[in-house]
Amino acid sequence: MHFKKDYDFMKMSKYAFIFSIVLTIAGIITLSAFGLNYGVDFQAGSNVDVKLSKNVTKAEIEPLLDKIHLSDGATVSPGDKRVNIRFTKELNEDQSEQLKAAIQELDKTASFEINTVDTEMAKELGRNAIYSVLISCIGIIIYVSIRFEWRFALAAIVALLHDAFMVVAVFSIFRLEVSLTFIVAVLTIIGYSINDTIVIFDRIRENLRFGKQKTKDDLKAIMNKSVSQMLMRSLYTALTVFIAAFFLFLFGGESIKMFSLAMVIGLLFGAYSSIFIASPLWLVFKSKQKTSAKPAKPSKA
Repeated sequence: MHFKKDYDFMKMSKYAFIFSIVLTIAGIITLSAFGLNYGVDFQAGSNVDVKLSKNVTKAEIEPLLDKIHLSDGATVSPGDKRVNIRFTKELNEDQSEQLKAAIQELDKTASFEINTVDTEMAKELGRNAIYSVLISCIGIIIYVSIRFEWRFALAAIVALLHDAFMVVAVFSIFRLEVSLTFIVAVLTIIGYSINDTIVIFDRIRENLRFGKQKTKDDLKAIMNKSVSQMLMRSLYTALTVFIAAFFLFLFGGESIKMFSLAMVIGLLFGAYSSIFIASPLWLVFKSKQKTSAKPAKPSKA
């Protein structure tokens, strides 16, 4: 299914570029000033997740931490019949037992999940996360270059990096917690984004094969036609996964909440970039190739 009318996506992409540039600058400033709000997966410390039979408040938990001398560097986040306590230092076995005993004074049925990461492991996890994103991007560049041409590959990788950075920027701006599930979400977003982009690029390539491309306007018409033809397919695909991720965010557990939120944000940016970033960028690269070609000199009689 596609629109009967071919909209001027290149014209609309100018506003998309401005929006993306503004958000990118805001993200860079926030990252430079504050960095990311790393979870326990990426920094040394202990994370305690407590399930309770009743709701407790932050004001009830903090005096208990003071009593056992664990309040320094502790962040308490109450939820629905649960509470998450993050410590910037590693809890030893005695401290863990004291913490359990203190919270069981409020609720004898409380159950605990304690995760601890040391400094070296945190650094290694951070490095591996960066490597995984870079290697996946390199693999995509190679695949798209072989399958299409380098202009498609360059436009696709810019769109992918755009999608990944937009999610990182939103998490940085709003100080949302970054954990290993966040990295999984970014890699998943890259997969969905490149899928949408490849589908549109494949249609552009097909239309190029049967169309006439003598001027930049001819290329622009082909791009607009191709995006219009694949627009509803891209939107339906993104919407299907978006609905699942959104309700997972609303009703899922605390351990997958940030994964679901990253997916929701990434899917929106992925659909947006495939239409307003990747395809217009390809047109910019391709039109420069056309205009840079020197006209053939007339043959002498």
